Formats: sequence, structure tokens, C-alpha cells
Amino acid sequence: MKNTQNIILMFVSFFICNHGVYSQSQRELVDTEATKETKALYSNLFKIAEQGFMFGHEDTDAYGIGWWADEGTSDVEKISGSYPAVHGWDLGNIDREFNIDTVDFERMKVWMRDTYKRGGINTISWHITNLVSGSHSWDKTPAVNAILPGGTHHDAYLKKLNLVADFLLDLKSGSKYIPIVFRPWHEHNGDWFWWGKGNASEEDYIALWRFTVDYLKNERDIHHLIYAFSPDRSRLNIDSAAEASYLYGYPGDDYVDVLGLDNYWDVGHRSNTKSTEEQAKDLVKSLQLVSRLAKEKDKLPALTETGSAGIANPRWFTEVILNPIKENQESIDIAWVLVWRNRFASDAMAPFPGHPSVDDFKSFKEDAMTIFEDDLKNTYKSNKVTIK
Repeated sequence: MKNTQNIILMFVSFFICNHGVYSQSQRELVDTEATKETKALYSNLFKIAEQGFMFGHEDTDAYGIGWWADEGTSDVEKISGSYPAVHGWDLGNIDREFNIDTVDFERMKVWMRDTYKRGGINTISWHITNLVSGSHSWDKTPAVNAILPGGTHHDAYLKKLNLVADFLLDLKSGSKYIPIVFRPWHEHNGDWFWWGKGNASEEDYIALWRFTVDYLKNERDIHHLIYAFSPDRSRLNIDSAAEASYLYGYPGDDYVDVLGLDNYWDVGHRSNTKSTEEQAKDLVKSLQLVSRLAKEKDKLPALTETGSAGIANPRWFTEVILNPIKENQESIDIAWVLVWRNRFASDAMAPFPGHPSVDDFKSFKEDAMTIFEDDLKNTYKSNKVTIK
């Protein structure tokens, strides 16, 4: 009898290991002291990814086309009747009253708390200023080595990092800290940011990532973060040496929870000369790569940024995003897709009233594979998440 039981256990173990099913031990966060709600969210995100993918939108609560800081709305909600499941924010200009996108930081906290209470998810990026030149994130003056411990501008970095920490520690709902997907130092394999490839060495980039995570966890005692790594697709070689290309600057499994990808390149970028069909194939390849690596490393995969400026294709949401993922859902299991912000109609990346993509977006929302905020319940309760 015992031998029979052992054989059954061995078969079950083999099945789990070889069919991409995540065990509880595989869902551990890099922060072993993470709060109960943060652990629950991370575990639930895997379950959500098994059923579909969440839709996200940057600054969705703060402004849209023709309105600014109107409470209780977003362009997505106006069109679909629901907020997006994932709400994106940025901490650029953390030392000022307003962030890099002119969002008031105090109001941002209110919107983030409201999102949490409704069961939505908050994710934060950080377009930090160049601390050597004093200019913006796109100033390529080398600075990473200077802000590491022992560097000439390390104290300046600590001042900024402590402001970020103060902001994060103020994100509470009652006595509970609000879990946050934190996505610093994004698109590092490109050369447009001062922390990017060519402006900083790979070794210094890794050291900066590790220092940031260690400082927030160990020095500031912050334990409600899920850390997301997000290279840019336009600098990936997905046809050869794809894994090595994606893992440039990877700080290690002990420092990353989410394997993300920022992909504007394969979804209609004006500089991509490939045909629509070729771009669709490349999008699938890129998401298959992230999904495969995430399984191998027991991490969560996500399309952390995407979008088409102005949404020139009125069927962009179903044809460019939804259909390729649905047709390859056995090899793609991303947890969410986040499009960038709606500042101006000419470069809006989510639909708004009157836009030609409205009907297509409604079809996108109604599809069984897409998940919006009103589809989620018990997002922050262990093993209790449900999707309508």
C-alpha cells in the first residue's frame, strides 16, 4: 500500500513540475517578511493568470481626455463601466508636490487607497531625475556608479530613496499596508534613461537594483512590495540568444518577483517597419519568452507597459492584444497588460468617449479572458480570489 502511495505521489509531483502548475513554495516573495496581504496578492496573481489577464492603465484615476482630477471616474470606466484591474502610477519628482505627470502625490495616495478597497491593484514606476546632472530621467549623463555606496552622489540618492520609502509607508488602509507592485529602473536595456545600457555598466545596474531592494526591506522595514523587472522589447533579440538578451542586467532570483516586459515595439510602433502580421508573431514570441522564463524561475510574468499612441487601429484591443494571446494561451500566461496614460487625445493609449476604438474596447472587456476591476473579488485574501 505504501509503495502504491509513493508511486502516486511521485506521479503527482512529476505532473506538477512538468505542466507549469505553481506550488505554494514557488510563490514565495523575495521579501520573506512580506505582509499577509502582500503574500496573498502575489499568490492570487498566479491564479488570475491561469484564467486570463488583467487590463491596466497608467494614471487612470487622475486625468483623461477633457477632464482632470474628477473624483470617481476614469476614461476606462466611462467606456466599460469598470475601472481597470491594474492602476499604474509614477514617483518621478518625489521631492515635489506633483509627480512627473503633474499628479498631486497626496491625491495619488487617496486614489491608491480607493483602488485597494475596491480590490484593484496598484503598480508604481519611478522616473527618477539624474542626480549627477540634476536633470530629467532621459539625461544620459553617467550617474549610476556615483549614487552607489561610496559614490560621490550616494547621499543624494539616499535622500530620494527615503522620500520614496516615506511615500510607501504612508500607503495604508486602516492598519494594513497596501500591497504595491514596485517597478524601478525599468527599460534598462535601452539607452534612453541614465541607468540604461551604455550609460551604466551591467554590474553597476545590478548593484543599484540590489541596493534599492535591500535598503527598502532592511533599512526602512518596508514589507508590502512586489518587485518587478521590466526590460524593453525593442532592445531584445527574440530570434537568437533570446534568454540572454532578456536577462541583461537581471539582479537575480532573490531580488525579483515579477518578470515584466515593456513592449510598444510589436503593437504598431511608428518606427517598426515590419508588417502587422510579422509584428503579431514577434509579440507572441516576446510573451512566450517571458512566460517561459517566469515558469523556469517561479516568477510571475506580465506585460508591464504597452500601447499604441492615439490608437490608430480602431480594433487594436482585440486584434493586436487579445487575439494573439488567446490563440497562444497554452504558452502565454501573463498576469496583466498595462497601457500607458491618456494625457492628450493624439497619444492616448486607452479609449475615451468618442474615440473610434470604443466599440472594440467594449468587446475586449466582455471577453472571458480579460479581467477588469469589477471582475475581481477577495484579491488580498489568501486562496480566496474569485473572478466573475
